[in-house]
Amino acid sequence: MSRALAADGVAATPSAMRTVWNSPLYRGATLALFLSGLGASAAAPQITLFLVDELHVSLTTAGLYYLTSITAPVAGYLIGARSDRTGRRLGLFRLCALTGFLGWSAMALSDQVWMPFVIGTVVLAFSGAAGSQLFAAVHDDLQATASPVGDGIVSIVRMALTAGWIVGPVAGALLATAAGPRAMFVATGLCTLAQIVPMSFASTRSARRDATSTATPQPRTPAERPGTRAMLPLLAFTGLYVLVYAGEPIKYGYLTIYMHNDMHLPTAVSGAVIGIQPFIELILMPVAVIVARRIGMMRLMVFAAAFGVGANLCFALTGSAVGMFAGQILMGGVWGVFAALGIIVAQRLLPEAVATASAVFMSSTAIASALGGLTGSLGVGLFGLPHVFLAPALYGLVATVGIAIMGRSRYAVG
Repeated sequence: MSRALAADGVAATPSAMRTVWNSPLYRGATLALFLSGLGASAAAPQITLFLVDELHVSLTTAGLYYLTSITAPVAGYLIGARSDRTGRRLGLFRLCALTGFLGWSAMALSDQVWMPFVIGTVVLAFSGAAGSQLFAAVHDDLQATASPVGDGIVSIVRMALTAGWIVGPVAGALLATAAGPRAMFVATGLCTLAQIVPMSFASTRSARRDATSTATPQPRTPAERPGTRAMLPLLAFTGLYVLVYAGEPIKYGYLTIYMHNDMHLPTAVSGAVIGIQPFIELILMPVAVIVARRIGMMRLMVFAAAFGVGANLCFALTGSAVGMFAGQILMGGVWGVFAALGIIVAQRLLPEAVATASAVFMSSTAIASALGGLTGSLGVGLFGLPHVFLAPALYGLVATVGIAIMGRSRYAVG
């Protein structure tokens, strides 16, 4: 009898993939994040080349571009806090997507050195909050429906962003080669704006429902802003994530230049090196969700952070195309885990304000970009290429130890 009931329960549980396909919100968020990843990854490896080749700045100055991201966490927090107060997830998402379009279009018109820096600091800082609003909207819906496959749904939606990062680097390199970097920036802006289209028919519902009602959800009750003490676990986890991520801007800023100028690899090969990381990441993301259920999210993240150390050592010490591919494969392992589980951990560390948690966590990539940009700018002058990659290897080692300690504390998320 018990086996029959268990079988009926399994049969009654919907698959995450089918649930995503049947929901306008989940399906729209999946397509929107694919477009976001496509546009962002097309531009990321090309920005420093644009600054060096088009605006004729030095490698050191080009690396400083990533410092413009330092304003993104402030913008993300402001957007997230307002979202938690009002519940207007999708309205703020559309506003952020429009801001991104305007920012990348202005980037394409830049003809002075100061212009990309101002655009990145003032305009593009707000565009990054678009994705966090989608994840907050998905979280609200999952809470309202009490979906038994919630983690799988979040993983699938997040995988779409990774899928965009698979296509984007190669497409961006080819478009920049064929039509120039300015045309590529325009294409990035159009991808950012196009996120609005698949979300046109989506609606959201709040997790805060009248317990006696099974029909229409009640309007969202404004949330109180979480105190500093409540946010400490989230901030600690986010800080460790910043150390893991800090190697990415160094890699995107200098690995392409290193492969092109020093290793003399063909454009297709260097594009494939950049693109293999998100491909491996995409494969490993559903595996990470399954493994995390067995050993715990934090413990799995310790192994992932250690992979990042190995990846940066490959970039710094191998000096061959095989080493570049090996490093990127290891990086795929890093982001297969953190991309699938990071947003879930962040929301669970601050469950009373999920939009704020999502915005803080996702905008942490901007802090990491600033840290990586500063490290790369100073490191390439002191150590040169490729030994600048030893710095993110050290950051990753610190993050590995920090996550291991946090995983043994009372803030561990299983």
